[in-house]
Amino acid sequence: MNSIHMPSEVSNRRLGFFDRFAGRSSAVASRAPFFAACVLLIVVWAPTVAFLSFDTWQLLINTATTIVTFLLVALLQNSQTRNDQATQHKLNAIADGLADLMERFAEYTECKDLHKEIHELKTAVGLEDRESTTRSVA
Repeated sequence: MNSIHMPSEVSNRRLGFFDRFAGRSSAVASRAPFFAACVLLIVVWAPTVAFLSFDTWQLLINTATTIVTFLLVALLQNSQTRNDQATQHKLNAIADGLADLMERFAEYTECKDLHKEIHELKTAVGLEDRESTTRSVA
């Protein structure tokens, strides 16, 4: 029988500095005050287009917003990837538990067809070594 892992415990890997920073940045960027600050920045900046015709000023603003957008996308993608991996680990834990339950049921009822379905379940959700999401991606 497999050792029992709770879905929240599938990875005992400590988060590095970048992962912690990305998580905090994602938490800040997904809040209403951050959005309100962005809207306020646009409201303050928009009139300068009509009143100030400084090409350098516009280039500076456009460059800054492009850089900030690029960095935020990278940080948010890191958080999303980690969330996706955690969800996949939890789904694998559920499917593994279901497969174990099906195996016990098959032994109890001596149902031969169930072994094929158990193998199909494990193959479909990637519980075999060749499809494992717990492999380190170095």
